[in-house]
Amino acid sequence: MTTPQLNQNTGAQFTRIYALGAARGENVVPNADIIEPINSSDEWIQQRTGVITRRRAGKDVKVVDLAETAAKEAIEKSGIRPDQIGAVLVSTIGGGVATPSVASLLAERVGANPAAAYDISAACAGFTYGIAQADSFVKSGLAEYVLVVGAEKLSDIIDPTDRTISFLLADGAGAAIVGPADSAGIGPTVWGSDGSKWDAIGMTSTMVEYREGAGDVAWPTLRQEGQTVFRWAVWEMVKVAKLALERAGVTPDQLAAFVPHQANMRIIDEFAKQLRLPESVVIGRDIATTGNTSAASIPLATHRLLEENPELSGGLALQIGFGAGLVFGAQVVVLP
Repeated sequence: MTTPQLNQNTGAQFTRIYALGAARGENVVPNADIIEPINSSDEWIQQRTGVITRRRAGKDVKVVDLAETAAKEAIEKSGIRPDQIGAVLVSTIGGGVATPSVASLLAERVGANPAAAYDISAACAGFTYGIAQADSFVKSGLAEYVLVVGAEKLSDIIDPTDRTISFLLADGAGAAIVGPADSAGIGPTVWGSDGSKWDAIGMTSTMVEYREGAGDVAWPTLRQEGQTVFRWAVWEMVKVAKLALERAGVTPDQLAAFVPHQANMRIIDEFAKQLRLPESVVIGRDIATTGNTSAASIPLATHRLLEENPELSGGLALQIGFGAGLVFGAQVVVLP
């Protein structure tokens, strides 16, 4: 019996990011408001993390609300119609429910139905994972345009007394539209994981333990082993960043911007030093006034860089995300 030849999708040779959108929690929370529960000081937080204020959303604001605001800005700026979007990818760890996905509701809200829609659970690397998948979808013909969103409401899953991570975390969403291009706008992605450090960033308990604890188990909140994460980020992730540059065929002096995950200002500074970035490279430092928004941090930091430095548009940016898993992803992109 002869097997029939199956048809295959074909897509664009190249892709690019068309536009970005942003949404930050509406409340500005200074260090003075959170130091008492962790028995700390404004000086200690700034010296260790670089955070001066963080943005947090109100009680009634959901992750999908932040995602919708960011997505609608990105769609409008891109010049495409919502019904041209073939896939909606939302990177989040704070969707609020295990199922259904935030992405499916977001697709409905922005008018992208019946686009494929699903969530990505890759924590702080989530946006770079989304860009990698969007790039492959457009090239394969699986979608003409893809909406990629990193969205988090981390204030729902923090313990105000936790000194390992709670004072860093914030709420927000960043969105991107990825579509076909005449030349390469997204370089090869370097991504991966290190499950041997699975417990370095995680939750204090599981939902099952909380449910069965009869009040003896607290609501699950985020925690981390700070030194383990810091060493891993500084030494191992620099290697990933260098490999992403190498695979893109780019040298540090050819970059217009460097946008790492906004985890900690000390990590960002050490990155720049290890990569030997020239002074001409503008570095995303959104953490100072936004805080750490996990999957949303890279698009939010890039959005702010372009607002403050519009001349960067069309230049090359190295973006790298890394976090719980431990997972990581990096690529060089042309700034929209």
